[in-house]
Amino acid sequence: MDTKTAMITIAGRPNVGKSTLTNYLVGEKIAIVSNKPQTTRNRICGILTRGDTQFVFVDTPGYHRARTKLGDYMVHVARESIADVDLTILVVEPIPSIGPQEEALIQKIRGSRCPAVLAINKIDTVEKEKLLEVIAVYSQAAQFQAIVPISAKTGDGVEQLLQVCQKYAAEGAFLFPEDMTTDQPERQVMAEIIREKLLWCLEREVPHGTAVEITTFSERDNGIIDIDATIYCEKASHKGIIIGKHGAMLKKISSMAREDCERFMGTKVYLTTWVKVKENWRDSDMLVRNFGYSE
Repeated sequence: MDTKTAMITIAGRPNVGKSTLTNYLVGEKIAIVSNKPQTTRNRICGILTRGDTQFVFVDTPGYHRARTKLGDYMVHVARESIADVDLTILVVEPIPSIGPQEEALIQKIRGSRCPAVLAINKIDTVEKEKLLEVIAVYSQAAQFQAIVPISAKTGDGVEQLLQVCQKYAAEGAFLFPEDMTTDQPERQVMAEIIREKLLWCLEREVPHGTAVEITTFSERDNGIIDIDATIYCEKASHKGIIIGKHGAMLKKISSMAREDCERFMGTKVYLTTWVKVKENWRDSDMLVRNFGYSE
């Protein structure tokens, strides 16, 4: 059987639904999602093998104005992910105006000469008349190969988007095994799941100042997996918030994370978590690299 592959970058501003779209396309939760911007920090590959075609979707951090060393890294990843791919999907919200982040990404797409498709996400939140205004604005701004209205949350329009992606698949061997859904190591997936629960359970600036390190990841003879994780935060006051009264918040975060870890691994997981303070780690090149945010 002749096979095809397509490397596709999913780009857009923070919180526009890139990770939700990646998860829906792959059919499995491989990228964490939250209602807070800048959830994704690393470049994550979601892999979908359908028939003779393998799609490799590159989920990127949201394009934003960086304020820390970590932010610089995230913006660099988002910008560079547009180069050397077969197609870029620019995901936007159904708003009939183009913001500075979208304008910067459109300029980057033009410079890369990479074909691009516009996916107008969250169409379940607006009237169809408003959607026509959005299409008109973006049609004038750039030469998109296609404009596809979608809802990454409900899946509406996602199959049509995939059909467009199929056109950009090139003949070649699969890049990954057919049953693989992500290129992330299992340890990294577990760390990201814990960080997702921090984002969901904590308010304001606290979760954005956290990082998670998996210090132990081992499998017993009976298949049970033992995970020890350290949650790092930037202030002693944040540590108290993460742990909570009588450890209640940390217990809640750990319990939610363990359920998702078990779902991903397909086996029972014993998760132990600690909390440590690393002041201002987001502004330290060394610590940003130590936590896995490096080229």
